[in-house]
Amino acid sequence: MEKVNQTSSVSEFILLGLSSRPEDQKPLFVLFLIIYLVTIAGNLLIILVIQSDPHLQTPMYFLLSSLSFTDICFATTIVPKMLVNFLSESKTISYAGCLTQMYFLYALGNSDSCLLAVMAFDRYVAICDPFHYVTTMSHSRCVLLVAFSCSFPHLHSLLHTLLLNHLTFCDSNVIHHFLCDLSPLMKLSCSSTFVNEIVIITEGAVVLVTPFLCIAFSYIRILIAVLKIPSAAGKCKAFSTCGSHVTVVTLFYGSIFYVYLQPVSTYTVQDHMATIVYTVVSSMLNPFIYSLRNKDLKQGLRKLMRRRRS
Repeated sequence: MEKVNQTSSVSEFILLGLSSRPEDQKPLFVLFLIIYLVTIAGNLLIILVIQSDPHLQTPMYFLLSSLSFTDICFATTIVPKMLVNFLSESKTISYAGCLTQMYFLYALGNSDSCLLAVMAFDRYVAICDPFHYVTTMSHSRCVLLVAFSCSFPHLHSLLHTLLLNHLTFCDSNVIHHFLCDLSPLMKLSCSSTFVNEIVIITEGAVVLVTPFLCIAFSYIRILIAVLKIPSAAGKCKAFSTCGSHVTVVTLFYGSIFYVYLQPVSTYTVQDHMATIVYTVVSSMLNPFIYSLRNKDLKQGLRKLMRRRRS
């Protein structure tokens, strides 16, 4: 009974955000509002272009549109609450709201991770086994891969959310972060977090690292295959089809490994910038990275613009 009373004593948390200085709040609000609007517009445009152009109805672009949709949901989980807090003095979030945000943070973040792994596999098949590409990456198989990538992470997220819900919060409710994340929440708990930390180190690391290893394996095989191509033009073309994806993977995993592959006790405020990169910045940049060097997407965008004008 005492534990129940202690847990219920914290009905809400206070998110300190990126800065505690009042003069920073409005500039930060404007900055992240622009980032959010660009994220939504850019990813929606990618989806519209792919859906409107029959020439883009291929596995690669189907996976890209799925990634764009996930990025929209991912950014929407985080940025709107940030914008409200920038203009609010209280900066509070309810206990249930905090757990809900954390649940979708991990579910959608890991969906992004799995989709990047599937996209790497798609490029591997296209370059290393092109004669079987149509059968290997059939539409039904792509749908199944996307469905798995977007559903399995929810089990991972549910596990960590349920374990966190069993912790006791009886003292401070101030989160030194701009979102509800595992590490800062566990540092607030006044009960033992041993089980949570063991699960993070084992299950969490496996879920995080496995897609990255699949990506690394795919690109090692791609690199070996490309180096065997005799012509320089052929090598350049093969590398250009993977360049955008490699850039996105580097940006996403570089920041996410920096944040999560460290002990909970070492988590500091300096990790905020890395968190912003994989949660907000990468979702905004993905449409630009994939479209700048992609002739098919540019052509599809021009066709869409011509249709709108006519």
